[in-house]
Order: sequence, then C-alpha cells, then structure tokens
Amino acid sequence: MTPNAASGPSRRKFLASSAAVTAAVAGGVPLLSACGGGSDGGSRDGTTSGKEAKKLLPAYVAGNVVTPDIPSKNGSAVGFTGKLDLADLKTSVPKKLGKGGEVTVMSPFWGSPPKDGNAYYKAMNELIGVDVVWQNQDGNTYDQKLGAVLASSEVPDVVVVPGWNMTGKIPSAIIGKFADLGPYLSGDAVKEYPNLAAIPTDAWRRSIFGGKLRGLPMPASYVTGIVPLYRQDVFEKEGYEVPRSCDDFMAFAKDATNAKAKRWACLDMKWTAFNAFGVLSGNEKSLGWNEADGKLVYRIETEEYLEALEWTRKLFAAGVVHPDARLGKSNAADPGPKFAAGEFIVYNQDSSQWWSRTAEQATQNPEFKIWGMDIWGHDGGDPTLWAQNPAGIFAFVNKDAPESVIRDVLAVANVTAAPYGTTEYMATNYGVEGTHYTVEDGVPTKTEQGNIDVMNAYVMIASPAPTIAHPDFPEVAKGQVEWQQRMGAFTKKSAFYGMQIVEPARWTNLSNDFEQLEDDVVRGRKKISDVQQAVSDWRSKGGDKLRDWYKKLLDENGTAAG
Repeated sequence: MTPNAASGPSRRKFLASSAAVTAAVAGGVPLLSACGGGSDGGSRDGTTSGKEAKKLLPAYVAGNVVTPDIPSKNGSAVGFTGKLDLADLKTSVPKKLGKGGEVTVMSPFWGSPPKDGNAYYKAMNELIGVDVVWQNQDGNTYDQKLGAVLASSEVPDVVVVPGWNMTGKIPSAIIGKFADLGPYLSGDAVKEYPNLAAIPTDAWRRSIFGGKLRGLPMPASYVTGIVPLYRQDVFEKEGYEVPRSCDDFMAFAKDATNAKAKRWACLDMKWTAFNAFGVLSGNEKSLGWNEADGKLVYRIETEEYLEALEWTRKLFAAGVVHPDARLGKSNAADPGPKFAAGEFIVYNQDSSQWWSRTAEQATQNPEFKIWGMDIWGHDGGDPTLWAQNPAGIFAFVNKDAPESVIRDVLAVANVTAAPYGTTEYMATNYGVEGTHYTVEDGVPTKTEQGNIDVMNAYVMIASPAPTIAHPDFPEVAKGQVEWQQRMGAFTKKSAFYGMQIVEPARWTNLSNDFEQLEDDVVRGRKKISDVQQAVSDWRSKGGDKLRDWYKKLLDENGTAAG
C-alpha cells in the first residue's frame, strides 16, 4: 500500500480522483462565477466586511494541544516533520459534546462511497456522540444535485458546498436556506468548541454569507498553491541550473528539449507565467480586481496579463512544450507517468503533487526526485504574488434545524477540526488502527479496508488550520512549508481578499470565455490582439459597470487585505 499523508491545504485536493476536480481545487481554473455573500441589508449580492464583519467573527484562540515542528510564517501552513508515535497522540476533545442525535449530511464524493454503518462511520459517531448519516453524491456532477436539492423543500441537516459549485443561484440559496451560526460561534461563544476557536480568523471571514456567519470552513494557506514542479534528479544529472527569470527558463527549456529523444522541457507553463509576471489572481473573480493609481483594474486589463500570455506563447512556438500540452491535454490527463518517464521535466500543478509523485515513485524508481522551484520575477528580480482566498469549501446547516441539531453539528466540527498529532485527527483522517491503518516505523499506512471506508466524509465538515505533514517523506513536508514561507514573503493581498462576494447575476458570466482564449493564444491559434479586442468587448458589455459596482462595494466596506 502507498503510505498516506496529511496535508491541510491540500488534503482534500487529492481526495478527488477526477483530474478536473483536482485542477479546480488547486486554483488552476477560474470556476467561481459568484463566491457567496450578501450585503447587510439582506441583498442577494454584495459582501460584509469591516466593522460589520468583526461583530460576526468568532474569537481566535490558538490551540496549544500540539506544537508543530515548523510554525506558520508569511501565511504558510504549519509543518510536522517527525515520525508518528501513537502513544504520544494528544486529546483535544476531552469529553463528547454530541448529545446522541441524528444528523444527515449531503457532501460531494469522488470514488465509490462505502457502505452505511461501516467501521469508520461507527467509530467516528461513537467518538463524537452524534449519529451522522451520509448522503454522498457524485462529486463530478455535484453541482446538478446541489441545485436540485436547494431548490426543493427537502434539504438535509448539513450540506457541503465547494467554492467551485457556488455559481448561478447557489449563493442566493445559501443565504435563503442555511442557518445563522453566529449565536453559537461569534465572539467568545466559539470557546465552547476549542478546535473551532483555533481556526484562523480569515477563514471565518470567508464564511460570512448574506451578512450572517453561515459556513463551517476548510482553511487554506493564502500562498499560491501552484508550484513549478521539476525533476531534481534530472537537473542534477544534466547540470541544469534552476531558472531565476523567464529568460533563464527559456534558455534551459531549449537546452533540455530533444524531440527525437522524446524529451521536452515542460508542459503548459501559463499558471507559472501569471505568477512570474505578477498577474492578479484568476482563482476567483473578486481576487482579480485591485486598485492601481486610484482606479480599480481587472486582471485581464493589465499589461502583465498580456506579457505572461506572450511569454507562454513563445515557449510553445519554440517547440519546448510536450505535444500533449500543445494538443490541450495537459490539464485533462494525469501527467504523472510521462513525468516519471522523463518525457518532460517541469510542470506547474497543485503542491499536493509534490508528495503524491514522490510516494508513487518511491519503490518504482528510487532515483526519482521531484522538487518545487521558487517562483521567479520575470526579469530576475523578486516576484509579485497575489494571495488566494483562505477558505474554499464550506459546510452549512439547514436554517430549519432545531438548536439540538445545530449543537450536534458543531460537536462533529469540533472533532474534525482537531489538529494533527491528536487522537481525533487520526480518527478523522485514518480511521481505526488495525482495521483501517497500521503504523510501521512511525508511518501510518492505509489498509485495503481503510482505502474503502476512510474517504472524503468527515473531513468535509470542518478542518484545522492549514497543516502539512508527511511522516513517510518528512523532507517533502519541510520543503513544501518552507516553499510557502519563501513565496509568502512576496505575496500581497488584493482589494477584495478574504471577502465573500456575490456578483450581480447579469455580469457573472462576462469573463467566462477568457480561459479558452488564453489557451488559444499560447498555442498560436489566436493572437494577443484578439485578447485586446476581447477586453474591449468585456468593458462595453458590462465590465465598466461591474467595475463601478466593485468600487462602490469597496467604498462602503473597505478592504480585508492587510
């Protein structure tokens, strides 16, 4: 069996077997057309920030049950680099808070859901003191099921909503269908649930929808999750220098490419190009806006955006990009086998693949070593990076649920948000020792039953502060956290960082076609002038009016960016 690992910001990212879902969670594709929220007046669009938000936020009380080996810095996750000793696990929930009630939960699931009443579900329910009944739905078609359920009168007690599913009427349904958790969690009330109190404030701010604290969040590091991953072993063998600028990368790419030998330098490097040129985030539409010279500017209007596309186009034109990417397959197919075979030696993808590729190749190819390049400034200077939002998946409670059910849901969340190194964390993420996992030399490894039962269930209710821990490959955990810390030092927060914002429906689809246009441009099918024309059309079709709407929002609410 492949050893399992825990990684807070990315843990759920590799729960999903679908490549499309993995890319979405990784921030690779801008799937959010409206990200939730609402003004204090009950409007279905807008946001809540500043003093009004402060009244709603839970008090932050840092956990002291477990001390990480690497503390958070510059927005990074915390890191654990030691082996796991079950005898040293701490207890973060000394008594059951659940009162024995039943709670139904609808959540996306990737893979084959386990049978009801399996050993994992039984053990977790016994630990929490709540009978959680799962209504797992296919994660690949979850948006359809979500829309149908929220439009009906039969809404489960808890519904999990990933950020990429918050499109169309979903944000309004969230405001209309789900409970205000403020009376149970705002201010000092959260102290009744210590693991929830230890969730960072920024993640709670993202959980405000329609002027109320409605969501239980999955916190994430605000540092970009897209890493230029490379074959360190090949670099060392061939004597390649790690690039420090876009010119460096181009020179390396030309040197490394030998089409006759079936080796190319890279896959599509567009995402890294956006970071290297300092382009505002495309992960979520609200993050693409920022003030420049007293005016709000959207990412597609910037020179940096065009420059990043032009540099990526030059990579394709130079013939250094693997044919799969030239055909547009790079984000649809698993790049792992061809990366391991050496057909290309650099690609950009979610940081979770740093560990997963290492684990895949550990026994097959002992010389294989993957590592993450630091993002460079395009001209060789320091990069300008933009923060991603600090939470992206939320669990909501039915507004008609009685207080007893809400309390039971919070009891569940207080266990699932337990930090790494606790008995509750191991139960949530690994199941029952001996049944679902074994520990050898400090490394927990899922059993066959563990891989069936312990899938993406309880982890979807709430999570601890972002955490990276790989007891099987501690050097990877250290590398990931330190990469985040270095990149976090160059990370800025744009004007609407951390806010839940619902754009007016008439404008939410305005920029939907730009991703395809970008891909066409870098592959030589369209020109930069086509992008400039599309930007002009975007402005005239509503972009300028949307700018005015965002400016009013900013004037009224201020910014959460610090």
